[in-house]
Amino acid sequence: GSTDSCQNRCGEGFNAAFTCQCNAACVRHGDCCADYYACNYKKDLQITFFYLRYQVTVKKNPVADLPLALHSCKGRCDESYNRDDPCHCNKCQQYNNCCNDYSALCDDHTTGGTSAGDHISNAEILELSEQFYSLDINKVDETNIVINAQRLIPNSDTDAKVDYAPARLYTFVNEGVFFARPTFAAFISLLNNYHQKTGEAEVFSNEQFAEQDTFLSEIMKTPIMQEFYNFLHSKSRLMREQEYTDAFFPLWFHFYHRGSCEGHSSIIKNLFSTGEIKKGKVSSFHNWIRFYLLEKSGSLNYYSHNFEGPWPGYPEMLGMQFNWNGYFKEVGSEFIGSSPEYDFAMYTLCFLAKPDKLCKVSVNGYQMGIQTYTWTKSVYGNGKKYVATAYPATP
Repeated sequence: GSTDSCQNRCGEGFNAAFTCQCNAACVRHGDCCADYYACNYKKDLQITFFYLRYQVTVKKNPVADLPLALHSCKGRCDESYNRDDPCHCNKCQQYNNCCNDYSALCDDHTTGGTSAGDHISNAEILELSEQFYSLDINKVDETNIVINAQRLIPNSDTDAKVDYAPARLYTFVNEGVFFARPTFAAFISLLNNYHQKTGEAEVFSNEQFAEQDTFLSEIMKTPIMQEFYNFLHSKSRLMREQEYTDAFFPLWFHFYHRGSCEGHSSIIKNLFSTGEIKKGKVSSFHNWIRFYLLEKSGSLNYYSHNFEGPWPGYPEMLGMQFNWNGYFKEVGSEFIGSSPEYDFAMYTLCFLAKPDKLCKVSVNGYQMGIQTYTWTKSVYGNGKKYVATAYPATP
């Protein structure tokens, strides 16, 4: 089929070689082809929301029958959120789902953007991050994990590529207790969904899209993410819990251009899931579960560490040097023993509150920094930026 049309492509899996997509997930990801809503999903029992909501009759030119007014903010500024609408005109700039004419029509509306009440203060970041620590019921405790950090090196030696560790970093992890827990299991199911190297197009199946949905669904049930929702709701950043879930999809799961081809990277890939190889070096890679599984398989060799968390117990924090399949990582920092939802909440909080800045958080009564960066080379929605990376900063 055509790269910019859904003709003969309705219902196919994600394919980064095409400029737009034609499956049910494209509505959420904001990358549907212009004629996507002409697709007839009855054969697959997947009827798009337009056919369900508006009972559109399919004719020779079904696109002409669609309620095109819903693709515009004309007469819709500050209207209540409706998840079935293709784009939005209220607090949409925060969630990257604005209609294309939002800025032209709605920027002068007082409730359509951020306000002083939306601001997240330094004190609120410290308080909320400490609550995340207390609410992390799925974090691994010291009876179920043993690490052997071995050589501590100065920051000046992190590029030496010397293996100072005769033993593995992870001596023991009680997989039977923790990896069967819903958020751990859902996260681990994502790990084989991505290519290692940048420049390789990601082609997603419907099953893999479903795994993303499952992961978000499971973490949203946890005390950490419920507390995060309550906080954002109190700041008038969210109205309903479904809006909360929907807001994280573009922020973390959208693919963006990071090399020689389109649509092959996302923050869930390069930060939480696989990490990436870029220009002969390991890029990102800030998740302890992925690290542990690769070290266990023999494809990752731990060398040393140059900093660690000052607090007792778990989650621990290490800045590490290691070799992954022949590629070196000079400093790969991560929480160790934390739950997927804890990492997700901490990095998201800092990206929302302090994008491109050092974000001071609290862990077990101790302060530390998290650094986030936005991806500046491409945008989506109404000029919104992706998360490029986030990680525990070197003290």
